[in-house]
Amino acid sequence: MEGVRLTVALIIAVVLQWTLRNVFEPFAYIDFPLIIIVFAALQRNSIRAIIFATVAGIAVDALSGGLLGASGFAKTVVAYIVFEMARRVYLDNLLLRIPVIAGACLVNDLIYFGVHRLFSQPPAADLVVVAVYRVIGTTIAGTLVYLLLQSMSGEKVHRRKRDVFTPRRQTRRRNPIRLNK
Repeated sequence: MEGVRLTVALIIAVVLQWTLRNVFEPFAYIDFPLIIIVFAALQRNSIRAIIFATVAGIAVDALSGGLLGASGFAKTVVAYIVFEMARRVYLDNLLLRIPVIAGACLVNDLIYFGVHRLFSQPPAADLVVVAVYRVIGTTIAGTLVYLLLQSMSGEKVHRRKRDVFTPRRQTRRRNPIRLNK
């Protein structure tokens, strides 16, 4: 069920990425597929995140008319980095996910512009301006989308109340050697 929900969210994100930039210009700075890809990578499923990243990147490149494969490569690398970071560090808190989405967006833009530079293709705009606006827009939109996806999730986490400093019961071991028999 989780995979179907994320697949539908990714399809909606690619369509929004393609259509909303024509409706209102500042929406061009929000990378909707990257938000879903990072969310999938934070779920600790590497194969799903990498496949989503590759498909979404190539779809965005094909629909935008840019260098085919540049966005796919950038998003795939970002999905792998975020998955490895989520595997090693506890990132299940929303406040910890905000810098992750901002860093993922920055790395995505650097790789995307680097691939354009590598193949001597002129990028559409200046790196610094696009990167700053995209990091701000994607971070804000990503936080709202994460809240929406978590509220739609059927998984409710019930944590047991534990005292932080509960005394452990330590059994005393008997000494097998008795000296005063």
